[in-house]
Amino acid sequence: MCEARHGLVHYREAMSTPRVSPGGFTDLGPINWLFARGASRLIGVDDARIFSTLGRAKGLFRGWLHFSARLMPFGALSLTETEMIIIRVAHLRGCDYELDHHRRLGARAGVRGDVFDRVIEGPDAGWGDRERALLAATDELIVTKDISDQTWTALGRHLEESKLVAFVLLVGQYDTLATTIGTLRIQRDVKV
Repeated sequence: MCEARHGLVHYREAMSTPRVSPGGFTDLGPINWLFARGASRLIGVDDARIFSTLGRAKGLFRGWLHFSARLMPFGALSLTETEMIIIRVAHLRGCDYELDHHRRLGARAGVRGDVFDRVIEGPDAGWGDRERALLAATDELIVTKDISDQTWTALGRHLEESKLVAFVLLVGQYDTLATTIGTLRIQRDVKV
Protein backbone atom coordinates (compact mmCIF):
# COMPACT_ATOMS: atom_id res chain seq x y z
CA MET A 1 0.00 0.00 0.00
CA CYS A 2 2.92 2.35 0.52
CA GLU A 3 5.53 3.33 -2.01
CA ALA A 4 8.26 5.92 -2.08
CA ARG A 5 8.15 8.13 -5.14
CA HIS A 6 10.55 11.05 -5.62
CA GLY A 7 11.26 11.04 -1.89
CA LEU A 8 7.57 11.42 -0.98
CA VAL A 9 5.52 8.81 0.80
CA HIS A 10 2.27 7.93 -0.94
CA TYR A 11 -0.52 5.71 0.27
CA ARG A 12 -2.78 4.15 -2.27
CA GLU A 13 -6.32 3.76 -1.12
CA ALA A 14 -6.90 0.57 -3.03
CA MET A 15 -10.32 -0.86 -3.55
CA SER A 16 -9.46 -3.43 -0.88
CA THR A 17 -11.75 -4.31 1.98
CA PRO A 18 -11.72 -1.85 4.86
CA ARG A 19 -9.77 -3.18 7.84
CA VAL A 20 -12.30 -1.54 10.16
CA SER A 21 -15.72 -1.20 8.62
CA PRO A 22 -17.87 1.88 9.13
CA GLY A 23 -20.11 1.43 12.13
CA GLY A 24 -23.82 1.83 12.67
CA PHE A 25 -25.77 3.07 15.67
CA THR A 26 -24.79 0.18 17.97
CA ASP A 27 -21.10 0.38 17.02
CA LEU A 28 -20.83 4.15 17.38
CA GLY A 29 -23.22 4.93 20.19
CA PRO A 30 -25.85 7.65 19.92
CA ILE A 31 -23.58 10.71 20.02
CA ASN A 32 -21.05 9.51 17.45
CA TRP A 33 -23.79 8.07 15.26
CA LEU A 34 -25.70 11.38 15.23
CA PHE A 35 -22.51 13.26 14.41
CA ALA A 36 -21.62 10.85 11.57
CA ARG A 37 -25.14 11.01 10.12
CA GLY A 38 -25.27 14.80 10.36
CA ALA A 39 -21.85 15.13 8.74
CA SER A 40 -22.92 12.78 5.93
CA ARG A 41 -25.97 14.93 5.18
CA LEU A 42 -23.97 18.14 5.36
CA ILE A 43 -21.27 16.76 3.04
CA GLY A 44 -23.85 15.20 0.70
CA VAL A 45 -22.56 11.64 0.87
CA ASP A 46 -24.20 8.33 1.72
CA ASP A 47 -21.86 7.80 4.68
CA ALA A 48 -18.99 10.03 5.82
CA ARG A 49 -16.85 6.95 6.34
CA ILE A 50 -14.08 8.77 8.18
CA PHE A 51 -16.53 9.58 10.96
CA SER A 52 -18.44 6.30 10.98
CA THR A 53 -15.13 4.42 11.13
CA LEU A 54 -13.24 6.53 13.65
CA GLY A 55 -16.45 6.90 15.64
CA ARG A 56 -16.00 3.30 16.75
CA ALA A 57 -13.33 4.62 19.14
CA LYS A 58 -16.15 6.29 21.15
CA GLY A 59 -14.69 8.93 23.52
CA LEU A 60 -11.34 9.00 21.72
CA PHE A 61 -13.22 10.00 18.55
CA ARG A 62 -14.86 12.92 20.33
CA GLY A 63 -11.50 14.04 21.73
CA TRP A 64 -10.00 13.82 18.25
CA LEU A 65 -12.89 15.89 16.85
CA HIS A 66 -12.26 18.59 19.45
CA PHE A 67 -8.51 18.64 18.70
CA SER A 68 -9.12 18.63 14.94
CA ALA A 69 -11.63 21.47 15.14
CA ARG A 70 -9.07 23.60 17.02
CA LEU A 71 -6.83 23.24 13.95
CA MET A 72 -9.57 23.45 11.29
CA PRO A 73 -11.90 25.33 11.02
CA PHE A 74 -11.10 27.19 14.26
CA GLY A 75 -7.32 27.28 13.83
CA ALA A 76 -4.72 29.99 14.16
CA LEU A 77 -4.14 30.36 10.41
CA SER A 78 -6.62 31.75 7.93
CA LEU A 79 -9.08 29.24 6.52
CA THR A 80 -7.59 29.71 3.04
CA GLU A 81 -4.05 28.98 4.27
CA THR A 82 -5.28 26.06 6.36
CA GLU A 83 -6.99 24.51 3.35
CA MET A 84 -3.92 25.07 1.16
CA ILE A 85 -1.80 23.21 3.72
CA ILE A 86 -4.29 20.34 4.09
CA ILE A 87 -4.66 19.96 0.32
CA ARG A 88 -0.87 19.91 -0.04
CA VAL A 89 -0.56 17.23 2.66
CA ALA A 90 -3.30 15.13 1.04
CA HIS A 91 -1.60 15.44 -2.34
CA LEU A 92 1.86 14.57 -1.04
CA ARG A 93 0.49 11.61 0.86
CA GLY A 94 -1.62 10.44 -2.08
CA CYS A 95 -4.66 10.42 0.19
CA ASP A 96 -7.63 10.68 -2.15
CA TYR A 97 -10.15 10.55 0.70
CA GLU A 98 -8.60 13.61 2.36
CA LEU A 99 -8.24 15.33 -1.01
CA ASP A 100 -11.92 14.70 -1.89
CA HIS A 101 -13.12 16.42 1.29
CA HIS A 102 -10.70 19.31 1.18
CA ARG A 103 -11.19 19.99 -2.51
CA ARG A 104 -14.78 20.88 -1.54
CA LEU A 105 -13.89 22.66 1.72
CA GLY A 106 -10.97 24.43 0.07
CA ALA A 107 -13.22 25.76 -2.70
CA ARG A 108 -15.40 27.41 -0.04
CA ALA A 109 -12.26 29.06 1.35
CA GLY A 110 -11.10 30.29 -2.07
CA VAL A 111 -8.78 27.41 -2.98
CA ARG A 112 -10.28 26.48 -6.34
CA GLY A 113 -9.38 26.49 -10.00
CA ASP A 114 -5.89 27.82 -10.66
CA VAL A 115 -5.18 28.27 -6.95
CA PHE A 116 -5.96 24.60 -6.27
CA ASP A 117 -3.77 23.55 -9.22
CA ARG A 118 -0.89 25.68 -7.93
CA VAL A 119 -1.19 24.13 -4.44
CA ILE A 120 -0.85 20.70 -6.08
CA GLU A 121 2.13 21.97 -8.11
CA GLY A 122 3.84 23.15 -4.93
CA PRO A 123 5.82 25.99 -3.39
CA ASP A 124 7.52 27.02 -6.64
CA ALA A 125 4.26 27.64 -8.53
CA GLY A 126 4.45 31.44 -8.49
CA TRP A 127 3.40 32.12 -4.89
CA GLY A 128 4.21 35.15 -2.79
CA ASP A 129 6.78 34.74 -0.01
CA ARG A 130 4.22 33.82 2.69
CA GLU A 131 2.42 31.11 0.70
CA ARG A 132 5.70 29.75 -0.63
CA ALA A 133 7.06 29.47 2.93
CA LEU A 134 3.92 27.68 4.14
CA LEU A 135 3.97 25.18 1.28
CA ALA A 136 7.74 24.61 1.44
CA ALA A 137 7.54 23.94 5.19
CA THR A 138 4.62 21.57 4.58
CA ASP A 139 6.64 19.67 1.99
CA GLU A 140 9.65 19.38 4.31
CA LEU A 141 7.55 18.17 7.23
CA ILE A 142 5.92 15.47 5.11
CA VAL A 143 9.13 14.34 3.43
CA THR A 144 11.70 14.68 6.22
CA LYS A 145 9.52 15.00 9.35
CA ASP A 146 11.43 18.22 10.10
CA ILE A 147 11.84 21.77 8.80
CA SER A 148 15.27 23.08 7.78
CA ASP A 149 16.60 26.20 9.50
CA GLN A 150 16.35 28.15 6.24
CA THR A 151 12.67 27.24 5.73
CA TRP A 152 11.92 27.83 9.43
CA THR A 153 13.39 31.33 9.14
CA ALA A 154 11.25 32.01 6.05
CA LEU A 155 8.16 30.75 7.86
CA GLY A 156 9.04 32.81 10.94
CA ARG A 157 8.95 36.00 8.86
CA HIS A 158 5.19 35.45 8.54
CA LEU A 159 4.07 33.58 11.65
CA GLU A 160 4.48 34.46 15.31
CA GLU A 161 5.56 31.64 17.63
CA SER A 162 2.06 30.50 18.60
CA LYS A 163 1.16 30.20 14.92
CA LEU A 164 4.38 28.32 14.19
CA VAL A 165 3.33 25.73 16.77
CA ALA A 166 -0.19 25.60 15.29
CA PHE A 167 1.28 25.15 11.80
CA VAL A 168 3.37 22.14 12.83
CA LEU A 169 0.38 20.60 14.62
CA LEU A 170 -1.86 21.17 11.57
CA VAL A 171 0.54 19.46 9.17
CA GLY A 172 1.10 16.64 11.66
CA GLN A 173 -2.63 16.15 12.20
CA TYR A 174 -3.39 15.74 8.50
CA ASP A 175 -0.31 13.57 7.95
CA THR A 176 -1.52 11.32 10.78
CA LEU A 177 -5.03 11.34 9.37
CA ALA A 178 -3.71 10.25 5.96
CA THR A 179 -1.85 7.41 7.70
CA THR A 180 -5.03 6.40 9.55
CA ILE A 181 -7.15 6.48 6.40
CA GLY A 182 -4.63 4.41 4.46
CA THR A 183 -3.97 1.89 7.22
CA LEU A 184 -7.64 1.33 8.01
CA ARG A 185 -8.39 1.23 4.25
CA ILE A 186 -11.23 3.74 4.65
CA GLN A 187 -13.06 3.82 1.33
CA ARG A 188 -13.92 7.07 -0.44
CA ASP A 189 -17.40 8.44 0.16
CA VAL A 190 -20.17 8.12 -2.38
CA LYS A 191 -22.08 11.30 -3.31
CA VAL A 192 -25.85 11.13 -2.99
